[in-house]
Amino acid sequence: MVLPQRRCCPQFLLPAFRRRASGALLALGLLAAPVAALAQEAPPPLQTTTPLEIREGEKIGFEADGASYDDNSDQVSVFGNVVLRRGEQSVRADKVTWDRKTGQILAEGNIRFVDVDGNQLFTDRLELTDELKAGAMQNMLYVLREGGRLAAQSGERGDNGQVILHNAAYSACAVEDSQGCPRQPSWRLTAKRVVFDPDSKTVRFYGSRIELFGVSLLPMPTIALATDGRPISGLLIPDVQLSASNGVQISDTWYQRLGPNRELSVTGYVFTKALPMVSAQFRHLTGNGAYQVTGYATRSSRIPIGSSSTVTQKDFRGYFYTNGHFQFSPNWGLTFSSRLASDRTFLRRYDISRDDRLRSTVDLERIDPDSYLSISGWATQTLRVGDSQGLVPFAVPVIDYRRRLADPVLGGRIQLQANSMAITRTSGQDTQRAFASAQWDLRRITPMGQELTLTALARGDIYHSDENALTSTVIYRGDPGWQARAMATVAFDAKWPLVGSFLGGTQVLTPRFQVVASPTLRNLAVPNEDARAIDLEDSNLFALNRFPGYDRIEDGVRFTYGFDWQFERPGWRISTTVGQSYRLTDRPTLLPDGTGLSTRTSDIVGRTEVRYRDFVKFTHRFRLDKDNFAVRRNEFDAAIGTRRTYLELGYLRLNRDVSSGIEDLKDREEARIAGRVGFARYWSIFGSGVFDLTGNSDDPTLVGVDGFQPIRTRLGVAYQDDCLEIDVTWRRDYVATGDARRGNTFQIHIALRNLGFR
Repeated sequence: MVLPQRRCCPQFLLPAFRRRASGALLALGLLAAPVAALAQEAPPPLQTTTPLEIREGEKIGFEADGASYDDNSDQVSVFGNVVLRRGEQSVRADKVTWDRKTGQILAEGNIRFVDVDGNQLFTDRLELTDELKAGAMQNMLYVLREGGRLAAQSGERGDNGQVILHNAAYSACAVEDSQGCPRQPSWRLTAKRVVFDPDSKTVRFYGSRIELFGVSLLPMPTIALATDGRPISGLLIPDVQLSASNGVQISDTWYQRLGPNRELSVTGYVFTKALPMVSAQFRHLTGNGAYQVTGYATRSSRIPIGSSSTVTQKDFRGYFYTNGHFQFSPNWGLTFSSRLASDRTFLRRYDISRDDRLRSTVDLERIDPDSYLSISGWATQTLRVGDSQGLVPFAVPVIDYRRRLADPVLGGRIQLQANSMAITRTSGQDTQRAFASAQWDLRRITPMGQELTLTALARGDIYHSDENALTSTVIYRGDPGWQARAMATVAFDAKWPLVGSFLGGTQVLTPRFQVVASPTLRNLAVPNEDARAIDLEDSNLFALNRFPGYDRIEDGVRFTYGFDWQFERPGWRISTTVGQSYRLTDRPTLLPDGTGLSTRTSDIVGRTEVRYRDFVKFTHRFRLDKDNFAVRRNEFDAAIGTRRTYLELGYLRLNRDVSSGIEDLKDREEARIAGRVGFARYWSIFGSGVFDLTGNSDDPTLVGVDGFQPIRTRLGVAYQDDCLEIDVTWRRDYVATGDARRGNTFQIHIALRNLGFR
C-alpha cells in the first residue's frame, strides 16, 4: 500500500519518537489474538487472496505484490503492499518474513494493525509468534476507536499475554490540524510503564503525570482505559467550588460498572462550613426500558422556614429522585418520576436545583392509531416560602380515554373522550370529577382555496367536593356536594390563504374568522382545579375553550377574527398573528377583569417572529387593552449570534390589574440576559442574569420593593477544544432562603475526554 505524503510532518506525543506522516493505525487488540498466518509451502507469486495456513484450521486471506522462498534459511517472505486478513482483523506492512525453523514472524515497514474493536496500531518493526501474537516492537502509535492516541518508545509481550509499553504518552486530542501539520495537545498523560491486557481490553498507566498546556502537574494514581470504548470503574475528575453557604467544597465521584447494562456512581462532598455529604446514582437498562435512582444524604444545620428566629438545628437532610420508562409492548408503556426533598432549602443550599416545586408522577399508557388510554397520578411538594403543603393537591387516579372514529356519513372525524380525576388535600378542599364527551369535526377545502371547519361538541360532567370553604379564592370553590353540568358547543372556522410575491420573496396572508356558540352554563357551581391561570394570548385565541383545563368552559356566543401573515425569502422568515374576539352578551362572566376576556370586546393579542438564517431569532408577544391600547402583556425573546458568540435577551411584563385576591393571575415583570463571546479559537467569556422588576404597583402584596431585584447573576471564562473543557465560573445569589444564604459562588470544572481515574 502506498501511503499518501503530507505537506507537514506531525510531531506526535513524545518528542523522541519517530513520527509518521501517513497516520497509519493498527489495532493493539490483534497483538494478543490468534489469527491465521503464512502457508507452510512457498507462497504463490504476486497478488493473491488464496487462504493460507500455518496451523491446521487457522487460515488467513493474503495479498502481496511479490513473494520469495529461501531454501537455505527456510524462510518465507512476502513483500510489497502486504495485507493479511482474518475476519474483522487485518495486518498491513511493507514486508512480512516467516522463519519456519523458529516459528517467528517479522513484519517490517509501515505496519498497520486493525482489531475487531476498531482500535488501530502502527509501528516500524513488529515481532510475532507463529500465532501472530506480538513480541517486541519499537516507535509504536496506538489509536483507540473512541479517539485517544497512545505512543511508546518500545514494548514487548509478557509471559501472561499482556503487552508492556515503556516511556509512553496518551492524549485524546488531535495532534494534527486539517492540513496535517503539528498541533500541540492541550493535555497529555505521560507514563513510565503502560500495560495492555487483551483479555479485559484495558490499558493501565503506571507512574503517570498529567500535563496541561505543557505544564506537568502532580503525579496521578493508576489510570485505566478501555480499548473497546466501554466505561470502566474508577475515580472521575474532582470538582472544586466555593459558596457562601458551605465554604470550600471538594467533590469526587467513584464510578462502578456493574455490568453491560448497569452502573453506579457514588460521590463524596467535603465542605469547610458543613458536614460531609454523600450522593449515589444507579442506572439500569433493561430489556424493555430504563430507569435511574439518585439520592443525597447529609446531616447539617438548618434554619426553619417561616420562623423569625435564626437559631439553627441539625437534622438529617437529603433528596431522592428517580425516573424511568418501560415499554411492555408496542402499545403499552409506563413512565414514572419521583422527586422528594427533606426540607425546602436543601436543594438550593447545596446547589442541586433551583426548582420551587417537586412533582412526582406515574403514567400507564396504551396508544394505538385510533385510541389512547392513560391511567396516571401525581403529587407535588412545594418548596416555596409561605405555601402550605396541606393545601397542595395530589391526584390519584387521573384516567383519560380517547377514541377516534371515522364519520361514515359526512366524512368527518369523531372523537370520544372519558375522563375522571380525584384530587385530595390533607388540609384543604377535596374534589372528584368525571365527564364524557363526543366531538365531531368536518374539514373541507373549497374550489377557491378557503379552508372551512365545522365542529360540534357535547359533554356531560359530574362533580363532588367537600371542605370547599378552605379554598381562599371564592370563584375557585364551587358548591359542596354533588353537582352536574351539561354543555353543547357548535363552532365554525374559516381560513383563506392568499399567496403572492413581495420584496423578492413570497408572502401568505391568511384572514381567519371563527364563531363559537354554547348555552349558559353552571360554571361557578363546580370547583375549578385545573383552569385557573386564564390569559388571552395568540396560542388560545381560536381555541374552542380558552381556559387551560376542563373545569371552566366559555359560554355564550362569540366571534373571533384575525389574520396570519408570513413572508419568506432566502435567509429570511417573518410571521405575524393578530386577533380579537367579540361576545354577544354583556352579562357578567366567570372571567375576572384584567384577563382580556371579561367584557364583550376582548383585548387585542398577537405574536411576531423574525428569523434570519441561524443567526437571528426574535419573538414578540403582546396584548393591548381594547379601550386605550395600553400594553397588558409585553414579552419578547431574542437570540443573536453563532454557537460560539451569541446574545440572548428575554423580557416579560404582565400589567393586567387583576384583583390581588386571585393568586394565579398576579402581575409581574422580569428580564433575562445571557451571552457568550468566543475569542482566540478555543476561549470564551460567558455570563447571564435574571432580574425581578416587579414593583409595588404590579403586586400590592409586595412591601419595600423598588422594582429592581437581581435574582442571580453569573460570569465565567471557558476553554474548550476537541478533548478538554475548563470552566471557571462566578455566580452571585441575591435572595436568601433559610440556610441557603445569599452571596458568591466560585466553581472550577475540568473535563478530559476519554480519561478516567482509578
